[in-house]
Amino acid sequence: MTIDDIIDDFALIDDWEERYRYVIELGRALPELPEAARTEENRVRGCASQVWLETIVARNDRGERVLSFNADSDAHIVRGLVAIILTLYSGRTARDILDTDALATFAKLGLIEHLTPQRSNGVRSMVERIRRDATAAANAA
Repeated sequence: MTIDDIIDDFALIDDWEERYRYVIELGRALPELPEAARTEENRVRGCASQVWLETIVARNDRGERVLSFNADSDAHIVRGLVAIILTLYSGRTARDILDTDALATFAKLGLIEHLTPQRSNGVRSMVERIRRDATAAANAA
């Protein structure tokens, strides 16, 4: 599934209760995060729920750093929001990540105005963490 698929699916769902159910379904489709990755180092600060984010950096055949992410949350709706963020960012180069505005995508989906302030802060915290990891990867020798 791509972020465009998610945007298209959101456009087909008029009811916000149904959209929330869809977000929860996206979260259920996330692969299980290994217990070994549920470390304090991987915990995302600023989220009301527990969120863990594991970052894997590799190089593609052009020598560019590509970041992949594994993540999980202990809250169903947050796990779905995590799934959307990972769909947007995982498997992309550090430069692509830094050039992508996740909050604009969340606004396009209508999620920003339908999330509680705590969940919005959590989304921002996760995006900031991914951007920090991408910056570090882009600046690494």
